Formats: sequence, structure tokens, C-alpha cells
Amino acid sequence: MPYHAMIAVLLTALAQSSAPETLQSRSQWVEVTEWKVPWDGTRPRDPAVGGPDRIFFVGQAGDYVGLLNPATDEFRRYDLDAGAGPHNVVVDSDGVPWYAGNRQSHIGRVDPETGEITKFEMPDPEAVRDPHTLIFDDDGNIWFTVQFSNYVGRLAAGLDGEIGLVEVPTAQARPYGIVLDSEQHPWFVEFGTHKIGTIDPATMTLTEHELPDVEARPRRIALTSDDAVWYVDYARGFLGRMDPVTHEVREWQNPGGTASRPYAMTVDDQDRLWFFETNPDPNRLVGFDPETESFFSITELASGGALSAHCDMA
Repeated sequence: MPYHAMIAVLLTALAQSSAPETLQSRSQWVEVTEWKVPWDGTRPRDPAVGGPDRIFFVGQAGDYVGLLNPATDEFRRYDLDAGAGPHNVVVDSDGVPWYAGNRQSHIGRVDPETGEITKFEMPDPEAVRDPHTLIFDDDGNIWFTVQFSNYVGRLAAGLDGEIGLVEVPTAQARPYGIVLDSEQHPWFVEFGTHKIGTIDPATMTLTEHELPDVEARPRRIALTSDDAVWYVDYARGFLGRMDPVTHEVREWQNPGGTASRPYAMTVDDQDRLWFFETNPDPNRLVGFDPETESFFSITELASGGALSAHCDMA
């Protein structure tokens, strides 16, 4: 999560925390456990839960997929090709990590026992050069954004999976965070503009929805159990909600204000939203309860954080 040499993993303490009486109360703090990554200067990021005592992450500047056993504090490193620039990692139903080869136009699969890497190259590596964020659907397909190339793609399940691509119609939209609703439709944010997109997986038809403020820059996205679309506006310091049917938008100013720079976000099993404010030093983990429409928790990262890019729930 934080860049540099520290990774913070959010465990079940998030789901167990309760709403305090006042926002300033110390009882609002949740427990965040951090482990120092043994490979300095490798920009560790994007932890993904791969099962009991298995937390995968990537070293974006170190070209590796990492594995942490939080029960024993042990690390393992799977080296990738030099220059791969892994940006994101997801774990399939068999506990196998897949990474986005952001600087080498591919998605890779790492055998967790042998370290063997299987690559899935983009159909046109010059035009589609930077796979960014991955997510599995229920059928084992991987949906992914391609930020600067301006595409959203789908890698079909299986080791001979084909890649289908849809170009985002808005120029320089920078598709970024991506999630799936209960009908397995991908929703994604366009970090280069004020839009949220979705794709019909049957027809691969892409639809964009504008946010009310043209200055909005949504960066990460999450869905609650009612399929409501939640996003963090990195530019304006807001948490937002889009109704998936009417596309009506509501927003709440972050506790850290307009310059809070919200980034990583997720939702817990109580439908509460969690995100990081990355401009405050140290970075802060913020909790929001949609039922009460209130921010109920703020926790500072002991390490400082530097920049918290992604979080996952155990």
C-alpha cells in the first residue's frame, strides 16, 4: 500500500470496529498492522488477500510479486522480467496471483509453488501498452483497465484466454479503478475526466455517465451490496455515490477537506466505505457509514503511509 519500504494490510479489525460518539474520539481508531518489506526502494503496493495467511502484493519498482504470511511475518519474492512494472495483483479461486505488467503490455500469472510465469500479451502492445487494474468476475475472466492507452479489456478465463478490448470514447479518460456489480457488469472510473463508465459484458457496449462537477477526478471505486456505485474524487476531496439506475449523484466532503487526496478505497461486510486520505501526513484511513451518512472513523498510519494506493478486506 504505502510506497517505499512499508506495506500495510487491513485485517478483520475493520469489520469489527464500531461507530464512536464523536469524530474526535480515540475509540474511532481501528487497528492497522504494518509490516516492513525487506526489499527497500521497490515501491510495494496493492495487497490482495489470497487465503488464510497469504497476502500477495507487487513491487512496482522492483519487478516482483511478493507474498506475506502475516501469521509468521515471513516474506517470499517472485521475480518478474526486468522492466515489467507490475501495478496491481489479484488472486484467482485457486489462490494463484495474476499481475498487471504495466510497463510491458501484458497480464501475467505466477505459479505460487514454482514461480513460473505465464504471460498474456496485449493484442496490439503499441496501442494497448499499460494494463493497470485487474478484477476477476464470477466466471474467472479478468476485467482490466488500461489507463493511458484509454481502453478497458477482458481476458477470458483459462490459460489460452483471449483478450477483448473496448476503447473509451472520451479522449484521455484514463480508466483507473474497476469493480463488478451483482450482475457481473464492470464499472470503472475515468481519472482523466469527470465520468464513470460501465460495460455490458454480453455486447461489450460501453456507456459513460458524467459526474455533476466537471472538475471531479474519480480515482478508485467500490460497490455496496445494493450495487450503488461509490467513488473517491481525488481532485476535490469528496466521497461520492452514484445510483446505478437513475445515475443521480450525491457527495460528501472528506474530513480532510478539498486537499485530502482520497485514493485507495474498499467496502466491508457491513456495507461501510473505507478510504485513505493521502495528502495528510501521516496518511489517514477514513470510515464512512452510508446508513447514517456520516464519517465515523479516522486512523493515522503509524508509518506515515507516503501514499496508500489500494486496500483489500480479509
